[in-house]
Amino acid sequence: MSYTYSNLKTDIRNYTEVDSNVLSDSVLTTIVKNAENRIYREVDSDDNRFYATSNLQSGNRYVTIPSDLRFIRYAQLTDSSGNQTYLEQRDTSFMAEYYDTPGTQSGLPKYYANWDANYWVVAPTPDSTYLITLAYTKQPDSITTSDSATTYVSNKYQDLLLYASLVEAYGYLKGPADMLQYYEQAYEKAALSYATEQLGRRRRDEYEDGVIRTPLKSKSPSA
Repeated sequence: MSYTYSNLKTDIRNYTEVDSNVLSDSVLTTIVKNAENRIYREVDSDDNRFYATSNLQSGNRYVTIPSDLRFIRYAQLTDSSGNQTYLEQRDTSFMAEYYDTPGTQSGLPKYYANWDANYWVVAPTPDSTYLITLAYTKQPDSITTSDSATTYVSNKYQDLLLYASLVEAYGYLKGPADMLQYYEQAYEKAALSYATEQLGRRRRDEYEDGVIRTPLKSKSPSA
């Protein structure tokens, strides 16, 4: 079963046994967004991996950050001959020391750093136009955009989204401590299985890594 936002709101109200006079749509929007943000911060999901391409301009070492970027995973340059280079990440103090004449074109960039909320920076300053591919984790879509909306999590990991929302809902309602504890534990179990799939199984290859096996305890024949 997939959750639409309408279905999710109904279940939250049913589980907490309150109606829309207490958990209004505006309150539930905040509750569900908080739940989504908790999930996205705690587990690196493949759903939020994204790629963007643009051009580095000669003499300009600053690159505009995509509006939906949360963090950069890697950056790759391609020159006019098709040669590819991966940039190494450094901090801004290193960049300032490594290349202290930022307005002067120099050569093929080797390093990049997060500059501020709007830009990231490369060094040395490019001496030509280079195609750049930016791999990053994007701001995830929210199920709260409309009653019929769904997301990757609501389609495949309904229990995770429900339990995270119920933790937020019981916190808002100042509900019984035992119920809050119960749903917190339920969320943590669901989040662990989600992380195991996202960070483990989805990033394995049976040919390279072998099939996952559960160790079996057996007695020694001499026992």
